[in-house]
Amino acid sequence: MATLSADVLQDDMAVTLARVMAAANKRARELGVDALQSFITITQQVDDGLFWRVNYGPRDYMNRRGGDLMIDVDGDDMKIRQVLRGQ
Repeated sequence: MATLSADVLQDDMAVTLARVMAAANKRARELGVDALQSFITITQQVDDGLFWRVNYGPRDYMNRRGGDLMIDVDGDDMKIRQVLRGQ
């Protein structure tokens, strides 16, 4: 495991995204989604406060619809705001 340098740990955006991913991955695991087998995208949202939407989709997404898991994580306290499943 690599040790992060002080300048990386002082990058607020990098640390925030790491915390967002940790919170979202924990909930995804609880819901039976394997993050390592997912195509993951993260979108910053500013609607009723700052939050991050972490989307877990299939890696083989061509000609495939639905089935994604979307987890909204609050940007301030890292609490899960909402969990959505695509159909």
